[in-house]
Amino acid sequence: MPAIKTPEGCARKNADAAQDRDMSANPSSPVFAAFKVFQQELDTKHDKYERLVKISRDVTIESKRTIFLLHRVTSVQDPEDILNEADVKLDGVRQKIGQIAEELRGEDIHQFHRAFTPGVQEYVEAVSFQHYIRHRSLISLEEINARLVFMRAEKIEPKGSAETPPPGAQVLTFQVTPSDYLLGVADLTGELMRMCISSVGNGDIDTPFKLSQFLRQIHDGFSYIGNTGPYEVSKKLHTLRQSLGKVEDACYTLRVRGSEIPKHMLADVFSSRNTLIDPEEGVV
Repeated sequence: MPAIKTPEGCARKNADAAQDRDMSANPSSPVFAAFKVFQQELDTKHDKYERLVKISRDVTIESKRTIFLLHRVTSVQDPEDILNEADVKLDGVRQKIGQIAEELRGEDIHQFHRAFTPGVQEYVEAVSFQHYIRHRSLISLEEINARLVFMRAEKIEPKGSAETPPPGAQVLTFQVTPSDYLLGVADLTGELMRMCISSVGNGDIDTPFKLSQFLRQIHDGFSYIGNTGPYEVSKKLHTLRQSLGKVEDACYTLRVRGSEIPKHMLADVFSSRNTLIDPEEGVV
């Protein structure tokens, strides 16, 4: 009669087999030594990945705070103080990006790109939003990368001038990828839409028309990319079209019914109209 296998017996047998394997492993064998090296390399890579995720999270938080600050420009007469305060906050964000550059020194950026790309996209959104408020134009990828040059001696410091680095100092650079730049600009359109509605609520009826023209130019640029760009760009194109549609709807209301609606009620009218827009309906 065959013996009946019980769960306790199977577990004991597996434990004995594992103990036999441990006893038979030779720590001095080349295979054992090679896998020890692999273990150390993987642990180092995973630790670096987690550090980059944490830094990227800090970059995202500080960039969002900068964007919230910049939205206050629609309610003040002189926005220069707010823009200067945003400069200070963005300098702090660049310090964090300098830490990313330090972590990536000597590494393949594509192995860790997913760890820090959310923070970089949020930074592009914040710095491009500030650039538009100050210059009424879109910042270029080259201008963004020109500010991400760092001097490292005892600590990482942003390089703001073309001075010769002191002896022993190391120059670190961080290059925003074209895909991160495009995704950050796509997110910028949502902030410009909110800026449009806020401007109307504060009695500014000129800004929506300028924003509408600017957003149309961005939309045309993304339309030229089509399906040839990154996969995420095509996903955000629908949101871009929704933002453009809301701004154009605001401009239409101002042009056709602006004289009928008191200025202090325009923002409420736009808010109620936007809630009626079908979220699945795009702009042709």
